[in-house]
Amino acid sequence: MKSQTSHAVLVIDVGGTHIKVLVPGHNAPIKIASSPTLTPQQMVNKVKDAIRDCTYDCVSIGYPGVVIGGRPVHNPFNLGSGWVGFDFRKSFGCPIKLLNDAAMQALGSYSQGRMLFLGLGTGLGSAMVVDKMLEPMELAHLPYRHGKTYEDYLGRRGLEKMGKKKWRRHVLKVADQLKSALEADYVVLGGGNAKKLRKLKKLPSDLHIGDNDNAFIGGLRLWNTSMRGKIGT
Repeated sequence: MKSQTSHAVLVIDVGGTHIKVLVPGHNAPIKIASSPTLTPQQMVNKVKDAIRDCTYDCVSIGYPGVVIGGRPVHNPFNLGSGWVGFDFRKSFGCPIKLLNDAAMQALGSYSQGRMLFLGLGTGLGSAMVVDKMLEPMELAHLPYRHGKTYEDYLGRRGLEKMGKKKWRRHVLKVADQLKSALEADYVVLGGGNAKKLRKLKKLPSDLHIGDNDNAFIGGLRLWNTSMRGKIGT
C-alpha cells in the first residue's frame, strides 16, 4: 500500500461487521468485531485496545454514511447512535480526517483522469475523482426503473431478489449509463459485492473491479503532501 506521506497515518474503515484498521508500518489491516449497536466511543476504545503499542500522528476514518465538511450528517443505519457531533480529534488526541467510506475507497482506487466509483455493498456508494479532486456523491437514491432507485437494484436487496445473473446485468447497465451521464473516463466497482463480477468472462475495457483494501490507500492519500490542495475532503 504505497502512498507518499510524511505522516504516520492510522487508517480506520468502519463497517457493520468489522472495523478494519491499518497501523503505520504494517501492510495488512487488523480486523475488529463491530456490531449494530456500536457507538463512536466504543469504536475508539476497540481501536485503541487493538493498537496499544503503536504510534501515529493522525487518523483517517472511513464512515458508512453521508459526510459533509468532515462531519457525519446522520448516524449509520447499521451501527449505534452518537456519531453526529462526536469529537474524534479529542478522543484520538491528534488531527482527524473523516469522510464517507465509499469516497475513501474511491480515492485509493484512482489512477488518472475522470474516474467514477460505485461501491456495491449493503447499499450503493458513489464518488468521482477528477484530476485528483475527490467529490463524494449520493447517487444511490436517484430513480432508476419502475419507481425504484439505483440502490434498490444494485444493493444487497436487489442482489438477493434478482439473483446474481440478473443483478450483474443491471450493474453493467448502470455503470455504463452513469459513466456516460457523468462523462467519466472509466468506472471502478468496489465494495463487498464487486467480487461477484470477477467470474464474468469479459468486462468492458473502461470498467474495473476494485479492491476493498484500496480504502486504506485512500486514507493515506488524504494526508499525502504531494496531493495537498488538489484533493477535497
